[in-house]
Amino acid sequence: MSGAPRVRSMNVTESESRSILGLTGNKSLGPLTTRKPISKTSKKTEMSPEEGSIGAKSRGIAASSPPFSSTGVPSILRRQVSLNASCSSDASTDSFQSRASTGRIYRTNGNVRGRRQLGLKPKTLVVDSASETSPHDLQPKKRCSWVTSSSDQSYTIFHDEEWGVPVHDDKKLFELLVLSGALSELTWPSILNKRHLFREVFVDFDPLVVGKLNEKKLVGPGSAASSLLSELKLRAIVENARQISKVIEEFGSFDKYIWSFVNYKPIISRFRYPRQIPVKTPKADVISKDLIRRGFRCVGPTVIYSFMQVAGITNDHLCSCFRFHECLEEVVGLIKVEEDDRKTTDEGNGMESCIRNGIEELSF
Repeated sequence: MSGAPRVRSMNVTESESRSILGLTGNKSLGPLTTRKPISKTSKKTEMSPEEGSIGAKSRGIAASSPPFSSTGVPSILRRQVSLNASCSSDASTDSFQSRASTGRIYRTNGNVRGRRQLGLKPKTLVVDSASETSPHDLQPKKRCSWVTSSSDQSYTIFHDEEWGVPVHDDKKLFELLVLSGALSELTWPSILNKRHLFREVFVDFDPLVVGKLNEKKLVGPGSAASSLLSELKLRAIVENARQISKVIEEFGSFDKYIWSFVNYKPIISRFRYPRQIPVKTPKADVISKDLIRRGFRCVGPTVIYSFMQVAGITNDHLCSCFRFHECLEEVVGLIKVEEDDRKTTDEGNGMESCIRNGIEELSF
């Protein structure tokens, strides 16, 4: 019998020759590459590297040394099979370790669609309860159509805070009358940007002080007032201040005089579209004529109607504007207060009449 073949080391090159003990003695064979191909019977005993590794695992043998027949398979093939099996196992373990170390362990290709679908789901943001706002606060306020996002900021603030609010202060009413008259030469944004200059020139619109101003100095060249309005308007403001002082002496206040034309209650227009808002009204004609009769100047129906709008004598905010409802609530509140005052005065008058009647009965 021939001896068992020697196991060769891994670092032996393919071109090496090996000695085999045969019938004729020791002969040196050439390189393995010159040998004839394996017979068909020996091919049946060959196993793929994967099958060998699987079989080895089932029998408890290491995958790196598959159980090939030593007689039928050359050592070079055994060495290649063992190298492929070991490399494949090492590569698989290395790749898994690298994925595990980076925290990125992916599933098989069958779940790729599931990953994509999960990635397409919208992310939910957790909002702090302290910073939650109601949907009404997120919605922008709807204003009158002539106030847009491109409007001047001072004009927007004027619309939101002053325009249409009922005014009952004499100085404030005089200021709004002057600014309404300036609309024939300027626009509301330019007037509001120069409002501080108007207040400086006309001494915070005190009718008594403005009525005593020197008209020549006021309209003279180089004066601050001459840069605001024309000479005709400036002289009209001084004259109107004098006439307001006379009205105050007659009615007690300019507020009582001007609000008496609407029975001390603002007019609610309820307009839906800007084209419905008139330039002047019959009520404005009546007030204008009475003012002209008293000596006021530059107070036509158009100026007076603008004054009525800004002073809250008429509520011309569009129905869709948020300021329409706010101004309406203020008016309703004022009306309720007045009604309560009237009830208390009526009750007081009733008590006085009862006491008087009792005294008269006792005297009899």
